[in-house]
Amino acid sequence: MTATVHGFQTQVTKLLDLLANSLYSNKEVFLRELISNASDAIDKLHFLSLTNQDLIKDDPNFKIQIRADKDAKTLTITDNGIGMTLDEANSHLGTIAESGTEAFMKNLTGDAKKDSQLIGQFGVGFYSSFIVADKVTVISRSVNAAQNEGVRWESDGNGTFTSENVDVPFRGTQIILHLKDDETEFTDTWKLRDCITKYSDHISTPVELYEEKYEAPKEGEDKDEKKEPKFEYTQINNAQALWTRSSKDVKEAEYNEFYKHLSHDYQDPLTYAHNKVEGDLEYTSLLYVPKVAPWDLYNRTNEHGLKLYVQRVFIMDKAEAFLPNYLRFVKGLVDTNALPLNVSRELLQETTVTRKLKKALTKRVLSMLDKLSKDADKYAEFYKQFGNVLKEGPVEDYDNKDAILKLLRFASTNNDSSVQNVSFDDYISRMKEGQDKIYYITAESYEAAKNSPYLENLKNKGIEVLLMWDRVDEWLMGNINEFSGKEFVSANSQDLKLGKLADEDEKKKQESAATENKDLIERFKKALGDKVKDVVCSTRLIDSPSCVISETNRMMTMQMRRLLEASGQTIPDEKYTLEINPEHKLVQKAYAEMDESRFAQWADLIYEQALLADQGALKDPSTFVKAMNSLLLG
Repeated sequence: MTATVHGFQTQVTKLLDLLANSLYSNKEVFLRELISNASDAIDKLHFLSLTNQDLIKDDPNFKIQIRADKDAKTLTITDNGIGMTLDEANSHLGTIAESGTEAFMKNLTGDAKKDSQLIGQFGVGFYSSFIVADKVTVISRSVNAAQNEGVRWESDGNGTFTSENVDVPFRGTQIILHLKDDETEFTDTWKLRDCITKYSDHISTPVELYEEKYEAPKEGEDKDEKKEPKFEYTQINNAQALWTRSSKDVKEAEYNEFYKHLSHDYQDPLTYAHNKVEGDLEYTSLLYVPKVAPWDLYNRTNEHGLKLYVQRVFIMDKAEAFLPNYLRFVKGLVDTNALPLNVSRELLQETTVTRKLKKALTKRVLSMLDKLSKDADKYAEFYKQFGNVLKEGPVEDYDNKDAILKLLRFASTNNDSSVQNVSFDDYISRMKEGQDKIYYITAESYEAAKNSPYLENLKNKGIEVLLMWDRVDEWLMGNINEFSGKEFVSANSQDLKLGKLADEDEKKKQESAATENKDLIERFKKALGDKVKDVVCSTRLIDSPSCVISETNRMMTMQMRRLLEASGQTIPDEKYTLEINPEHKLVQKAYAEMDESRFAQWADLIYEQALLADQGALKDPSTFVKAMNSLLLG
C-alpha cells in the first residue's frame, strides 16, 4: 500500500510553529509527555482486559520501553497499550480533537513564556516531539485490529504527514524520534535515566531503559580484557502509583510532577490536597488547583472532572460526577473500592456512592481553598484566575452556600483600587455602629461603579460599599439575600434601608424636600410624561443632578438586558423613577427656564444623563448630543 499524504489541521500547523520557541527552554518535557501518553494507552487497555483477558494473552505484562541509537540519532518510546488503527492515527495525530480550538488559538499572544503555558493546558503533548526531532515516525497496532494489521504514520512537522497500513507484529505504539543534530544528548542513557526519574517515577507502569549492563569480572578473568558490551532493558521508575503512598512519604516536587503528568500543564499547581479516607466509604483523593485558568473555563459544556480509579484500576477520564460545575477548574483523581469496575458515566450519576463522594470531595476542595485564603498573595493569584467561576457556587450549591460566600472577594470604596480583596467578613468587621446591611453596587466597569452617583450619600456617611462589575455579579447578587444575618442592599435600590444610619436632621430634610420642591417635581413630570414612571426628590445625591431607580432591586440591569437581547430574547422596556437633586446647579438652571419647550429640553437632558450614568449607553445618543449642544449654545 502506498502511503497517503495528508495536511495537518490548521491549528496543528500553528502549534508546531510555536513549539520550538515556546518550550525550548524546557525541551526535555517532550519525554514526560510521550511517557504520559503511553501510560494512558496502557491504562485504557488494562481496563478493557478486566472483562476480556484474551486482549492481552499474547503480551500480559504492561511496560513502557525507551531505547536510544547513537549512530542512527533516534530515540524510540514503545508501549504495549491499546494502540491505534489507521483512522485513529490520522485523527489523533493529525488534528486537535478537543473543542475550543479556535478560542485557544485566539489566546496565543506571541509571548513564548505565556504561550507555552497555554500549549501545556491544551494537552498537546505528542507535538512536543518536534522540539527535539526533525522527523517523527509512529508505528502502531490497535488491540482490536486483525492480526499484524498496523499503521505507519510519519511527519517532519512542516504541514503534512503520511500514513499507511503496514504489518506490525506487536500490540501497542512505537514512536521513533529522528533527533535534530543538536539534540543528540537524548541518546545518552544518563540523560534519559535522569529525565525518567525526574518526570515519570510516579507512573504505575514500569518504564524501562535500554542500557549497557555492567558485569563484574568473574574470578580468574583478566580485569583489563575488553568484553563485548551487553545491553538490556532496566526498569528505571519506582512504578508505584503516587496517590497510593502515604502523604508523609511524598515530596512536594513529586506532587508537582504528578500534577503535570495528570493535567499536561507545564507549570506547578497553586495548591493540592492528598487524602485517604477509611470507614463506611473508603477512597483516596488527590486534588489540585492550577495556577492559570484554561482558555475555555467559561464554556460550561466542555468536558471536565476527575480521573476515576476503582481499586487502582483506571476507569475513565474527566468524570464530572464528583465535583459541581463551579469547581470545574480542579484537576486530580479519586480512587475508591466502593464502585464496580464496570461503572459507566450514566451509572455514576445515579449511585449513592457517587453522591457521597461528590459531597465529600466538594467539602475537601472548599476546605483547601479556605486554607489557601490565609495566604493573601497566593489567594489573590487564585482569585484573579478563578474568582468569577467560584461566584457561580452559592446559587448552584445551596448546601455549601455560606462556605463559598466566605471565599468570594470584591473591590470596595474602602480601597482606592480595583483589586478584589475584600471578603464579606472583612466588610462586616468594618461596619459602622448601627449598620446592619451590606451595601453594594453593580456596574459596567470598576470606574463606573466607583464613580456611581448612587454612592454619594453612602460615601458622605462613611459607609463602605462593595463595587462589582463582572457579568456574573448581577446574577449572583440577584439570587442571594444575606450573609451572616446581614441583608444585601443595592445602592441603587428604591429604598436604601439606612435605618439608624439616617440622622434626625436628614429625615426632616427629606420630609420637607418634597413639599418645598413640589412645583419643580410637577414641571419635570409634565415635561417627561410617560418616559418615566415617576419623578421624586433624591435623598441619595450630593454631587450629581439626577439618577434613575427601579421599583425592583435592579434584577434586570442594562448589562443583563444586553446579554438576554443578544441571545435573541425580547425584553420589554422598563420605566424608571427619576430622582433629582434640587440643590444641584444644573437642576436649578433648568428650573429657572421660563420657556416650557426649552425647559422640556433641560428635563430630557437631565433624565438622559441619569440613564447614561446608570447604563453606560443610550438608545439614541445622537439626539441627546444635539439637544445638549442646543442648550450649551443658549
